[in-house]
Amino acid sequence: MKAFYIRALSYSVGLIIVSFGVALTILANLGAGPWDALNVGLAHLTPFSVGNWVIIVGVILIIVNALLTKSKPVLVSLLSIFIVGIFIDFWLLVVFPTFYVQELILQVVMMIFGIVVLAFGASLYMQAEFALIPIDGFMFAIRDVLGVKLMVAKTIGELTALTAAFLVGGPIGIGTLLVTFLIGPLIQLFFPQWQKRINWKTVQYEKG
Repeated sequence: MKAFYIRALSYSVGLIIVSFGVALTILANLGAGPWDALNVGLAHLTPFSVGNWVIIVGVILIIVNALLTKSKPVLVSLLSIFIVGIFIDFWLLVVFPTFYVQELILQVVMMIFGIVVLAFGASLYMQAEFALIPIDGFMFAIRDVLGVKLMVAKTIGELTALTAAFLVGGPIGIGTLLVTFLIGPLIQLFFPQWQKRINWKTVQYEKG
């Protein structure tokens, strides 16, 4: 039971960290990550918020992932997109509603920090082995279907989203390219480190 609580904690905290990283990359105003640029672009075209579109796009991806893997839709993934969608709106609309950075150096620092935070959180929440964010489920589906490394699968998924973001007029810039090509390697870097820590702690609690 203690092991379950450790997993639940890593899952929930990881998703909140992911949402914070996403908010930072959007607020850096250098071009959001592909998926986030898509959600921001759609938010500008509709009365729905960025967080709302995180949920809507997530539902679509749940269906796509099921088709790619020829399996049933992972409906429990709805939990992850609701958490991330709600907290992205929390950071953007409640915590930083009027935040704006003009200095280029600060924008770059914020963007890079946001990318690191995003990858850090994603690597943490995936350790729980609960429901994946549909975007990450898409990454694993691509990996399994094409037989490529996780880093390559993530990059393919980001490029797919980039195309869609361009079509809806999402904020695309140098920051978008940084997310596209850095998020995969960073997850590849953080994932095994968290895996060692979470597994070790879980074993310790189970023995206790």
